[in-house]
Amino acid sequence: MEFSSLIFLCIFLPLFFICYFVVKKRNIRNLVILLFSIAFYAWGGETFLFLVILSVIVNYYLAILISREKHKKVYLILSIIFDLGILGVFKYTDFFISSTNSLFHTSIPLQHIVLPIGISFYTFQILSYVIDVYTGNVKVQKNILTLGCYILAFPQLIAGPIVRYKTVEKELETRKENKEDIAYGIRRFIKGLGKKVLIANNVGLIATTIFSYEPATYGLVGAWLGMIAYTLQIYYDFSGYSDMAIGIGRILGFKYLENFNFPYVANSVTDFWRRWHISLSSFFRDYVYIPLGGNRVKKGRFIFNILVVWGLTGLWHGASWNFVLWGLYYGVILLIEKLFLTKYLEKMPVFLRHIYTLLIVIVGWVFFRSESISEIGNILKSMIGLNGLGNLSLYAYAGLLTVNVLLAIILGIIFAMPLEKFNNFLNKKPFLKDTLLLVILILAIMEIAIGTYNPFIYFRF
Repeated sequence: MEFSSLIFLCIFLPLFFICYFVVKKRNIRNLVILLFSIAFYAWGGETFLFLVILSVIVNYYLAILISREKHKKVYLILSIIFDLGILGVFKYTDFFISSTNSLFHTSIPLQHIVLPIGISFYTFQILSYVIDVYTGNVKVQKNILTLGCYILAFPQLIAGPIVRYKTVEKELETRKENKEDIAYGIRRFIKGLGKKVLIANNVGLIATTIFSYEPATYGLVGAWLGMIAYTLQIYYDFSGYSDMAIGIGRILGFKYLENFNFPYVANSVTDFWRRWHISLSSFFRDYVYIPLGGNRVKKGRFIFNILVVWGLTGLWHGASWNFVLWGLYYGVILLIEKLFLTKYLEKMPVFLRHIYTLLIVIVGWVFFRSESISEIGNILKSMIGLNGLGNLSLYAYAGLLTVNVLLAIILGIIFAMPLEKFNNFLNKKPFLKDTLLLVILILAIMEIAIGTYNPFIYFRF
């Protein structure tokens, strides 16, 4: 079940809020969240539901054993092996088999294991909780229903943000919903829905359509148009879901941390990764990079640490070599910046720094989007003109020159910027602001209702 579906918007969410606000006791409200989250996840399949509930139960008991201090390192290792083992089996089995077959010319059959929705997100969330119990950063949760509410909470279950237990530890038991938070949450949810349905879906159609043709057909112009469209799609797709999760969470009294901070206005790649998927970056920083020694080591070890972290970051995103290359691509770029390029970037005009960053990011999305090494090569060749300009009549023939699509590109570029003056203006005119949000909600529901292009890139990460 996706947030941008009629069954979620018109049935699941209203029914959930009715049941949630009818009851008054905090523990009962947590139970409502848990039960609806179980129903939400069960929509994806009973096997997936069994898996996530098993993860909750196993880690609940291991965390309690860790909190008792005796042999706590052993229990931590068992938790890590269990959680990463499940993730490895379901996400990476076929990747390792296909890689082995290619390397050793074997013919081991692929298992075609279906990837449970959100497994990468809730696995990291569980790991952060257990590790924080081990280090003493949080107290162990002895109520399994409360822990289940934290891990299974449907707003952030399938696409994040990765919520640390410390962030919601007190709110799980003592939060107080209020009108201001509810109003903010509704507005934030509508904003996210609009980003996903009205912008991401329309620009995504451009990229999908263009790259369904041969490289010689889309050529230089098509390659750049397609990748710019994809650059907008992945931002509005993912940040839109984060906005919806943060909005629902706020209605319930949870203050989830921000996951995006206008990444496309970054003036370096280092700055970009401070702004993009913040919860994932902070997870790898706190639980992998710093334990490896961070930057307080010799240069050789520092380079090793960066490449390990970014190789794992790429692998987390998908079981394919293109994701590993994407991660290492950023690892190398960040090393170049940190070791010597930053001092030169700081002397450049801000506009040129933005251009530099966007070029690096757009090229990076080529690795991320492609499904094979050959496709990466084809797109990159087209982007430097080796496949010609392309067939310019393609866009009219493929139905891409529509008002919706062109407007989505324009709005996508505009709203990727902070627009502080515009936001301040709207904040001074709440009636106008809410009217605009109501229009966005109506348009988004209309788009969903007519069954237009509605994928979600991160749905099975």
